[in-house]
Amino acid sequence: MIYFLHIGFDGSNYHGWQWQPRATSVQETIEKALHKIFKAPVTVYGCGRTDSGVHASQYMMHIDIEHDVDFDLKFRLNKNLPEDITVYEVLEMEEGQHCRYDANSRTYDYFIHLYEDPVLHKYSSCYNRLRDLDYESMKKAAAILPLYSDFKPVCKRPDDYKHTHCKVTEAKLYVSHDGQRMRFTITADRFLRSMVRLLVAYLLKIGTRKLSFEEFENILKNTIVVPNMILAMPNGLYLSRVEYPYLKIEPKEDFSSFLKVGLSD
Repeated sequence: MIYFLHIGFDGSNYHGWQWQPRATSVQETIEKALHKIFKAPVTVYGCGRTDSGVHASQYMMHIDIEHDVDFDLKFRLNKNLPEDITVYEVLEMEEGQHCRYDANSRTYDYFIHLYEDPVLHKYSSCYNRLRDLDYESMKKAAAILPLYSDFKPVCKRPDDYKHTHCKVTEAKLYVSHDGQRMRFTITADRFLRSMVRLLVAYLLKIGTRKLSFEEFENILKNTIVVPNMILAMPNGLYLSRVEYPYLKIEPKEDFSSFLKVGLSD
């Protein structure tokens, strides 16, 4: 039986989603909880990788087990998982359905604040040394992303992929009225390694006038890979929505919704 599990997690204490040989991951933590419940190993399949320290307000995973689950798996898992991982729903699916390969749309949000704040520190990236940002050029750069298909310049390891094409359907930068907080949101059919964090790094270079809009456009047009680009910090990044042709679930944004106040349409 195939079961999709709709979960959310605070990635602060994890080295990403996927199993790591010498570090704690979200996948490992969930598999250990399932092993305890089923008294046997259960492999967990995720809808995609996340970097160390990255969060998810909506993440889809699945398990494939021999028999129907005749107990409240959501309750049992939440009882055995740490507080920074929550199971929202358990859904019985059809044979052959896959949480990663069947997903046709994913959305990421990246949050930035420009001032010291002890509460925001874990959930939004602090760039408090930045001043007088060119927000209009940053917004303009974000808006052109759906016009391009090859995102090799914003892939950390392009040689790991057969191709670096992605279909970006939406990309937008929101700025608060006081200019002290930002939210970059992007939706695509797939994402490459560290793609969102590299895009944010480019937007910040544009905002600080170290890179012009025209230079950024040229990088995208000619798929120029700029060496030694430093990634934007991980803690402001959220996987916030995953959609399937046969399944659309509203995200449970309880722990990240406060970050969107003043940063949406």
